[in-house]
Formats: sequence, C-alpha cells, structure tokens
Amino acid sequence: IVPSNPYDAKGLLKSAIRDNDPVIFMESEQMYGDKMEVPEGEYLIPIGVADIKRVGTDVTIVSFGKIIKEAYKAADELEKEGISCEIIDLRTVRPLDIDAIITSVKKTNRLVILEEAWPFGNVSTEITYQVQAKAFDYLDAPVARINTADTPAPYSPVLLAEWLPNSNDVIDAVKKVMYK
Repeated sequence: IVPSNPYDAKGLLKSAIRDNDPVIFMESEQMYGDKMEVPEGEYLIPIGVADIKRVGTDVTIVSFGKIIKEAYKAADELEKEGISCEIIDLRTVRPLDIDAIITSVKKTNRLVILEEAWPFGNVSTEITYQVQAKAFDYLDAPVARINTADTPAPYSPVLLAEWLPNSNDVIDAVKKVMYK
C-alpha cells in the first residue's frame, strides 16, 4: 500500500490491519505535514482498488505515493493548454488494479506513468507490459514512463531535484504522447 494523501492513508491502514494476509504499508515521512479533511469516523478503502483522482479525456497519467503531486501540477498546467488529463492513483501496487488503467487507456488512448523509482524493473514496467498485452490496439502513442535518473540517489539537494521526476517531466511526456 502506498497512499498519496492523509484520507487514503487512514482508510488503507485500517483495511491493512483487518486483512488476513501480511500487508506492507509504505509511506513517505515527507508527507507527514500534509493536511486535508479526514473523517473522524470509521471508513475503509479496499486494497487493490485504484482511484481516479481527476477525470480527463486526452491522456491517462498513472502514479502513486508522494510523487503524484507532480502529476497534479502538470495536469493543471496542461489544462491551460486544452489538454485534459485523467489521473489514476494506484493506492496499492500489489494487487495492481490493472482494470482501472485499461479502462482509462481505452478512453484516452494514451498513457504516461509517473513513478519515483529507477527505470529498470519497477511498477511502471509491469503496467507498461500489461497495457501493451491487454490494450495495445487502443494506444495512439507508445506508453511513456517517467522515473528517476538511472543513477544512485545524490545527496546534494540541487542534484536530487534534478534526479527526481517533476511536473515539467510530466508535461514533456504528455506532449510527446499527444503530438507523436
């Protein structure tokens, strides 16, 4: 489980606690200061069900965890240019809600995956494989993946900012799949 906001974190954590199987709950301490309305009452978010955080028609952006904030920034900028982005928050990476992704790709015909991971052997490679296997004929452009640089993570804040994916990378990838 990899929540991207406090609301999802509470609902997914409660579901993880109640699950009969072991569940790994991954969180970023950089998100501990994030604020939003979270009900005091009991609620559960099902494990393995992605959430469409923003409905769009031109391109599907799939992400999870704290890096999804860059997708929101990019979608806001792209909206100003008339490009409508659908953003899917995976919320859990295993099980992977591939059906939600396929349904969105069949609607938008384009896919950009944003993940804070090295480009080799990660969640985005599995999504890319599944989409090409199950929805290839719906794609109007190759799937674009945005990952960290294929180098060790730097310690310098300036270099780290270059190493991590950002909203400009998302904007570039979306424009590439839109106008290819």
